[in-house]
Amino acid sequence: MILFELIDFDTLRVIWWALLGILLIGFALTDGFDMGVGALLPFVAKTDVERRVVINTVGPVWEGNQVWFILGGGAIFAAWPPLYAVSFSGFYLAMFVVLAALIVRPVAFKYRSKRDGAAWRARWDWALFAGGAVPALLFGVAVGNVLLGVPFHLTEDLMPMYDGNFAVKFLGLLHPFALLAGVVSISMLLMHGAAWLNLKTEGLVAARARRFGVIAGMVAAGGYALAGLWLALGIDGFSFVNEVTPNGPSNPLYSEVTHDGSWLSAYAERPWIAVAPLMGFLGIALTLRGLVSGREVTTLLWSKLGITGIIASVGLTMFPFILPSTVDPNSSLTVWDASSSHQTLFIMLVVTAIFMPLILMYTAWVYRVLWGKVTEDDVTGHSDTVY
Repeated sequence: MILFELIDFDTLRVIWWALLGILLIGFALTDGFDMGVGALLPFVAKTDVERRVVINTVGPVWEGNQVWFILGGGAIFAAWPPLYAVSFSGFYLAMFVVLAALIVRPVAFKYRSKRDGAAWRARWDWALFAGGAVPALLFGVAVGNVLLGVPFHLTEDLMPMYDGNFAVKFLGLLHPFALLAGVVSISMLLMHGAAWLNLKTEGLVAARARRFGVIAGMVAAGGYALAGLWLALGIDGFSFVNEVTPNGPSNPLYSEVTHDGSWLSAYAERPWIAVAPLMGFLGIALTLRGLVSGREVTTLLWSKLGITGIIASVGLTMFPFILPSTVDPNSSLTVWDASSSHQTLFIMLVVTAIFMPLILMYTAWVYRVLWGKVTEDDVTGHSDTVY
């Protein structure tokens, strides 16, 4: 027996679909509170010392948290090449804006406190705000567009094609439902950032963070409920017409897909997936309770639960679709026809089994070493060595 045949091709495809979801959730749980803190910075901190306190709550960990973003992009590139090609072709300008914001953020971290001028520091503070708010919003808009379906088609040689120039493609992403998904995303991460600041700061900064976190959490819960209702009543889903071969060739054009019905029919076919939206609502509710009562560690954990449930609900609702097409439904990318080869998925799984535990261990070690609150005395007493 060839070694990679130890695991069936269809099983490997599902494993990598789940791993991709885990990597995206990991990114949201870690770098998500970094983005939330950046977006909250101008509002929860009023003095320069307070702003430095807020920045230094994430300063030692934000670079490590971005590992999850890199891993997610790498997993898409290696495990789902058609998804990488089609999504980056259609979302090119949006991806550029996200990357520009993520590039500005580390520059702001490094340069913000190099000079004492108030105007200098204020500009970098707003750069940190943009570096947190812009990706948080656009990631949600992207998810909303995936649920709506993307206007692409595949040629006979599997070349993805879109109509219109870059500007038309970018404006086409701004569908009201997609914008609602963006609101859910940014409010969810603002709540997560507030939960982090509640844990890592004290006094007025923590009190302001709790206040903004409660507002953001209520917006996230309301937006998530409205998005679910809209998805049920106003947006058509995708489904297969013919019988699917889970271990067939990676060619989406071999499948026949229809664009009608409802995405939420998945809950009738697989009732157990209802646990995901329940986790989302429960996590948000308990986070709000924790913020109001001033609890710290558990509040952050409940926030993580809510984010996990919201993101998981999207993937579980759409399964097995990962990027549907509105122009030509038969070009839609699914778990069964958009993956790399059997051997590639197996080799990547072995590598992941080796390195993922190492990443989790050093991440846990870093958070353990850096445990504790950041105070104004920490900033003023070590002004030359902190951000």
